[in-house]
Amino acid sequence: MNNYPRAFSHVGITVPNIKEAVKFYKEVMGWYVMMEPTEVLEENNTAIGQMCIDVFGEGWGSFKIAHLSTSDTIGIELFEFPQNVKPKHEFNPYQTGIFHFCVKDPDIEGLTKKIIEAGGKQRMPIREYFPGEKPYKMVYCEDPFGNIVEIYTHSYELVYSETYK
Repeated sequence: MNNYPRAFSHVGITVPNIKEAVKFYKEVMGWYVMMEPTEVLEENNTAIGQMCIDVFGEGWGSFKIAHLSTSDTIGIELFEFPQNVKPKHEFNPYQTGIFHFCVKDPDIEGLTKKIIEAGGKQRMPIREYFPGEKPYKMVYCEDPFGNIVEIYTHSYELVYSETYK
C-alpha cells in the first residue's frame, strides 16, 4: 500500500438556512458558487438518490444542497435538512468531531470585520504566533450559523514548519 499524503477534496457543512449560507460564504469568504441550492429527494431511481439513502438511511425525505469552491479548489458542500436541529451553541472543542475550519487571508483584520458585519463573531483577539520574529497572525471567529472559522495570515506550512523560522 502506498503511503502518501492525500489532497483535501471538500468539506460538508450543515446550516439552518442554505440561501443565507451561500450568500455569506460568497460575499464574505469570496467563494465561488458552483451549484445554487438544489433540492434532493429521497428516492432510489437515480444514483444521487440511492447514494443519499446509503449515507443518511431511510426516512429523511428531502434536503437542499449547494456546492461552492475556494480559490485553491477545495469544495464546500452546504446542506440544509428540514429536520435541522440547531443545538444551543456551546463552544466545545473537547467534543469529538470537526472543531473548526481555517482559511488563509493576509488581511486578517479585514476578513474578521466582514464576518462580524455579516452577523458572525470574533471569539478572541488577533494574535501573533511569533511576536517580533515572524509576521504570522491568527484569530478564531464564528460564522452566523455557529461554525467556528479560524483565520491565518500565512500558510499552514509556514506557520508550523521549523524550516521557515
